[in-house]
Amino acid sequence: MAIRLYRAYTPGTRNRSVPKFDEIVKCQPQKKLTYNKHIKKGRNNRGIITSQHRGGGHKRLYRKIDFQRNKKYITGKIKTIEYDPNRNTYICLINYEDGEKRYILYPRGIKLEDTIISSEEAPILIGNTLPLSAV
Repeated sequence: MAIRLYRAYTPGTRNRSVPKFDEIVKCQPQKKLTYNKHIKKGRNNRGIITSQHRGGGHKRLYRKIDFQRNKKYITGKIKTIEYDPNRNTYICLINYEDGEKRYILYPRGIKLEDTIISSEEAPILIGNTLPLSAV
């Protein structure tokens, strides 16, 4: 994950850095793995504004992330690496052998088409998950 540094041609770009999106795959998010979260926008249950200066903003599409990693003994391949704007991080799309797709947080150093697994006997590699008793 490389970092792009700006030249100081204005005071606002001095010491500015942003990540380079080299390893990111440009694609639309999976429809079944996204949902729309209803945002209150400063209104109560009757729709009356109770918090001033809250509202507007762009409509957000949230991605469902698999934090539990409870698909035991089933291997999966990394298909895409995407940027998640809602949590300011990268996420990976995993295609499991049984046909299911899930998003996980991007483990730094993993590449496209790498294989991951969650089990007690999994090798200690980047992306694999083991219970704490097996480490």
